[in-house]
Amino acid sequence: MTQPRPRGRPRAFHDKTEQNTVRSLDRAMGLLRTLSETNGLTLSELAERTDQSAATVYRVLITLQGHEIVEFEEGAQRWHVGPGAFRVGSGFMRRTNVADRSRGAMQALMRATGETANLGVENRDEVLFLTQVETHEAIRAFFPPGTRSPMHVSGIGKALLAYYPQDRVTAIVADKGLAGFTTLSITSQASLARDLARTRERGFAIDDQERAEGMRCVAAPIFNAHGEPIAGLSVSGPAFRMALSDATRIGQEVRAAADLVTAAIGGVTPTPP
Repeated sequence: MTQPRPRGRPRAFHDKTEQNTVRSLDRAMGLLRTLSETNGLTLSELAERTDQSAATVYRVLITLQGHEIVEFEEGAQRWHVGPGAFRVGSGFMRRTNVADRSRGAMQALMRATGETANLGVENRDEVLFLTQVETHEAIRAFFPPGTRSPMHVSGIGKALLAYYPQDRVTAIVADKGLAGFTTLSITSQASLARDLARTRERGFAIDDQERAEGMRCVAAPIFNAHGEPIAGLSVSGPAFRMALSDATRIGQEVRAAADLVTAAIGGVTPTPP
């Protein structure tokens, strides 16, 4: 008896050849991705960056503009990502209620610590920041939604890695490597293993200026009903306000906030080792 085809997938689902892709859509997504990495580009700048003709790029932009995926700034003659892209991207966060459930905890963390609170998940072996609650201080950490970071130099990344199975950690390191960004970055597997062990003992991770000099971050994981880490909460700020001596106090607050979110989504926090 022939098995029915899964709903939403065509017969050629596993065929990733060029003939099974929509080239115009692929081109449009490339343009959108390029725009998302900037504060806006002119038509000529966008054409140059994507190595396409201005006429081709313009046709794609006009199509995307019709869906509010991009918008045009008349004065500066620049194209920007539009509100329609945000609405589409928000569908990613609706896959789980962790973003909604975390909002109150993030606001409380910002008030308690005076620093920016962040929520992130692992996506394609990197940390993907979903949302944040910014401090009112003039000098502050800023991670716009959609920002990515290598996991080994991120507080949230290390908080997640600490509770991942070893084979998954090994695979991520093999895929992404351990690039150094500052003199304090972890660049060896042995150093990473020691840091993750300390993270499990404490219940929270510390990014001590490992991604950017002068910035520190303390983070803790959020767990699902199976006790698996699915997201991370963090507090980030300049090192002159967030001293290492403050890490334990802030870490306990972040850990408690992450535990509250875990409970709110029906998750289970693993028993400390």
